[in-house]
Amino acid sequence: MGDFRASKSGFLLVVELDDGNVAGFVHVIEFNGICHLEQLSVAPQHARQGWGRTLVEAAKHHARNRVYLQISLRTYVDIPWNAPFYATAGFIEEEPTTSFHRSLIAIEAELGVDRYGRRVHMVAPLAAPRPWEDPSAGM
Repeated sequence: MGDFRASKSGFLLVVELDDGNVAGFVHVIEFNGICHLEQLSVAPQHARQGWGRTLVEAAKHHARNRVYLQISLRTYVDIPWNAPFYATAGFIEEEPTTSFHRSLIAIEAELGVDRYGRRVHMVAPLAAPRPWEDPSAGM
């Protein structure tokens, strides 16, 4: 699965611990001028230690440095570590307006993902990079 994610257009950020284990990752897709947080995952044994928030903030920073004005995602509304968590990270619920985002809804419907609960489209605005920041600097 890691090779598949790494092969997609976008970026993959990983929290690697001092012992070499991975605590979590965030995968962001870049498509046709859109920056979309596709997957955030933290290993259960590393949950509730701030890694998820660190990864989301790193993804937002990386996207901003790539000169995106916003980053989107799709998630479940009623699961506390989904939409409510993302809301605390600056994401707001919006109607999807692009064909890319509408295609995600169609894929979710085809896969029956909504049987687990209502899903929403969320977007976080990103400030423009400051002139003294190097957009090529990695996280």
